[in-house]
Amino acid sequence: MTAELVRGQNHVLPQTRLEIRISAEAPVVAGATLGDEHGIVHGMERIAHPGSPQLPGLEVSRQAAADHRLAVDLDALPEGVHRVTVLLALPLEAGGPARFGAVAAPFVAVTGPEGTEIATFTLTGLDSESAVAALELYRRNGAWKVRAVGQGYAGGLAAMLADQGVDRAAELAGSIQEAVARGLARSVSPPPPRTPEGDRVRHPARPAPTQGGGQPQAGQPPAGQPPAGQSPAGQPPVGAPADRQSEAPAAVPSGPIDYAHPRRQSAAPPPPPPAAPPAGPGQPAQPVAGDATGWSMDERLYNQIWGMFEDLARATAAYRSAVDFAESRMDQELERTLSDPRSRIGGTGDLAREQARAKRDELTGRAREALDRDLGQLAAESAVVEPALPAPYAGWDNPVWHAYRVPMEIPMALRIGDLHLPESAALRIPLLVRLPLERGIWIDSGRTGSEAAAPTDDDQSHRPAMESAVLHAARLLAVYPAGEFSVHVIDPAGSGSAALAPLVRSGVLAGPPASGAGGVSSVLAQLTRRVDLVQMAIRAGAADSLPPDLDPAEQLLIVNDFPHGFDDRAVNQLRYLADEGPSVGVHLLMVADREDASSFGPVLDPLWRSLLRITPVADDHLADPWVGHAWTYEPLTVPPGSRVLDLVLDRVAAARSGGPR
Repeated sequence: MTAELVRGQNHVLPQTRLEIRISAEAPVVAGATLGDEHGIVHGMERIAHPGSPQLPGLEVSRQAAADHRLAVDLDALPEGVHRVTVLLALPLEAGGPARFGAVAAPFVAVTGPEGTEIATFTLTGLDSESAVAALELYRRNGAWKVRAVGQGYAGGLAAMLADQGVDRAAELAGSIQEAVARGLARSVSPPPPRTPEGDRVRHPARPAPTQGGGQPQAGQPPAGQPPAGQSPAGQPPVGAPADRQSEAPAAVPSGPIDYAHPRRQSAAPPPPPPAAPPAGPGQPAQPVAGDATGWSMDERLYNQIWGMFEDLARATAAYRSAVDFAESRMDQELERTLSDPRSRIGGTGDLAREQARAKRDELTGRAREALDRDLGQLAAESAVVEPALPAPYAGWDNPVWHAYRVPMEIPMALRIGDLHLPESAALRIPLLVRLPLERGIWIDSGRTGSEAAAPTDDDQSHRPAMESAVLHAARLLAVYPAGEFSVHVIDPAGSGSAALAPLVRSGVLAGPPASGAGGVSSVLAQLTRRVDLVQMAIRAGAADSLPPDLDPAEQLLIVNDFPHGFDDRAVNQLRYLADEGPSVGVHLLMVADREDASSFGPVLDPLWRSLLRITPVADDHLADPWVGHAWTYEPLTVPPGSRVLDLVLDRVAAARSGGPR
């Protein structure tokens, strides 16, 4: 029976191999310290955190996430450790919550490796604290117990570590937050937090994997529509003012600038369509496209795809956890057997090895069967979802692009690639990003760790990166109404001219690609001026005072071959656009090799972290926002011999000139 603890209460632990599962509404940093009988932590080497996630008997997550699983083996802890304190802290990210009182109370569960709950604790009563000691595992008279602590610290992670006797606590806290920032930079931004009405629909024949004893998980896509001008969570998009509007007027706006999605409503959304009947007795319900709540089919599909993404992440996490448990159990059984000298005589030792390995194989086999069951259901769902996707969510090989027409309104999201895991390489999850873009995109033209990129030299890797940038720009142009999205290009040395040919030939660019230092300076000055003017107009509530020559459309700046042609002033302007631009409709699409900009040192670190890094070839560098798996990203490509790109760009150009859509 699970013990539901309150602050200060303790409970005996029936076993020494444990998992600590954490669920929070927003991404949190999870760590643990190893203390003596007085709770004093003797040195930084006794602290597990994202920058140093493994210690003997303890492993924590490598990044901030809404959900965590910490693995603990109390028998394997270093000698002299009497207390394991589990720590939670809010990451110092722009736009994120600054105190626990601003989010729902975190939930912590102590479980066995197989998931059986032993004790749970909900950290209520937090307010101004940004770090909290959630619970502690402690040894008393040879027995291990768990105690609910819930001690918060308004001084943050540094104050909490100092309270445990850690020397140079502020320095360590800074290094932990730096490691967290690096992890968040590679994480896919989750959709807005779900509302109580916004759960992904689950049919009885298809239970969804959960964590933390079935507690609600953060990061689920929304189903309801909030009040106008708000995101599904009832808050403005990250980095966007509350009065932002998506449809830019043809002339200078006469009211507040508002970039919110045009279909936002305040009523509850309609329910999803009913599932198809089961194929036979005992068979799961047949999947249908749009198996999620939402106001439109596009929104239902968006929510369904994010639900599939989360399902696959959690199913794989459960499988990997079961395999790790089976391996650890086998090691323990072998160590226990072989520690007895009598087992080394005769065939006793060999028999013990065979039995331990057989048990390991049985456990991993059962885990694989469960995973294959989940993968089969997700594959069947993907098979009906892909053909139903609208153009913004579809790949270039989808026939929907051959019937493309310029839309009348901005879609909810845009597909920029596919994601998959090694356990399910054939199952691709569309990577959807919200529109308007909430962060810029960096296409890494340097060498990656993937096998696809290994045989290419610098020139060969740069050309696909620029071609990928052109495809992304074309998709953005195609999904916006005519005249509501403008693309600028900085190509200082002209090295991207061949890749840019489709955009130049069709005439969809705002102007010719800028080259040389003068061209770089001119384009950056124009876009920086736009950001300044719109920000001032928003703050003053005087949008009607914007100059008539200001283009009200969303702006995309493609930067090729950075930092060639950039002086210190231009670099500062680029950083300014990356930080301030998205909130007023100015976005970056950079094609760059980070090593080429190494001469600027750490001054560019915030720039790289602010951008979503993708690659022109398959590479496993992106992380999901729930459990932090390393997902392989695959860019979208035009099928060989297809003219779909030219077709789409020609129709965009015709619509801009007043021709047929």
